[in-house]
Amino acid sequence: MTTAPAPQAPPHCPNPACPFHLRDRQRWRFEKLGFFDRQSPPYQVQRYRCLSCRRSFSDQTFRATYWMRKADLLAAVLGRLQSCSGFRQMARELHVSPTSIAVAVARLGRHCLLLHEQVRPKGPIREELSADGFESFEWSQYYPSNYHLAVGKDSHFFYGFTATELRRKGRMTDAQRKTRTKLEARLGRPDPKGTEKDFARLLSIVAPRAQQLVLHTDEHQAYPRALKRLPHLTIEHRTISSRAARTPQNPLFPVNLLDLLIRHSGSHHKRETIAFSKRLQSGCGRMAILAVWRNLMKPFSERDRKAEKESPAMRLGLTDRLWTVEDVLAKRRFPSRIALPEPWATYYWGRVPTRALPRWREHRRRYAV
Repeated sequence: MTTAPAPQAPPHCPNPACPFHLRDRQRWRFEKLGFFDRQSPPYQVQRYRCLSCRRSFSDQTFRATYWMRKADLLAAVLGRLQSCSGFRQMARELHVSPTSIAVAVARLGRHCLLLHEQVRPKGPIREELSADGFESFEWSQYYPSNYHLAVGKDSHFFYGFTATELRRKGRMTDAQRKTRTKLEARLGRPDPKGTEKDFARLLSIVAPRAQQLVLHTDEHQAYPRALKRLPHLTIEHRTISSRAARTPQNPLFPVNLLDLLIRHSGSHHKRETIAFSKRLQSGCGRMAILAVWRNLMKPFSERDRKAEKESPAMRLGLTDRLWTVEDVLAKRRFPSRIALPEPWATYYWGRVPTRALPRWREHRRRYAV
């Protein structure tokens, strides 16, 4: 499986410091600089030079596989991620190392964050929203996490997510409580208001401007406090008991269905799995990949013949067809051209720490973005 070719002419200067990086290309001038050869398709690539900043680049600069040795790896990994394959299973099948798979997944996560930000609706939300928290963990069950999800009630469009560290709760033995106490004394304790803050951040991303919203949630006590942090929104908050039957008639059905898809499609969120995320940063990247898959690639329903030919994005009029892997990877997206809101920018640059790991690395590469 290969990705789509780069455009016939470069659309803009790839140098973020160049005035023609963001400006209309009609006045932009560049010159051709011959070709260079590659050992994998495309075997010959056109080179250019910007006549404004004098930076040289090529057609490969605008491909999603820029600076990658194995150009087909992204497409292969994207298809297998939503088929519940673990990193080691993919590595054995594709004859690469698990580290190569992890690097490809991280790159896909960054790419899909930019794509989702580019595609999602920016105007007022025209439908009611269903929101809920999806609980998982990173590294071990002493480090639980919560992904706050917002889904369109009619379209099932996955508008966005935020992630929060949680304190381990529930039934524990005396030994487990002592271990938790030791870990918190050494590494610190998650913010007790993290759910409240990050749920408010999610709604600020989904609806950044003043408007009226109808919001369906369960009876979590942090949600009303979070809504008080959003004075620019007029929200009609409707709560539904988490014990109510999870049928299509339940207003929380769209987000409950998304919870099911996350658990069903990703090996890292399976119950009692050994493929769990080792870092919350990795979980955020994979959630962005799932958002693109759910909104653009997966049909609204695979049982209803009418709905099986349209995606949630099609229901909102954001696209006119189901996207393929080639469509998702058709071109490289630049973080300097697509402004990400917080905390998505934090997720993109790898600035989400993992308490259990004393060393964690931000994403600072100049080319693999």
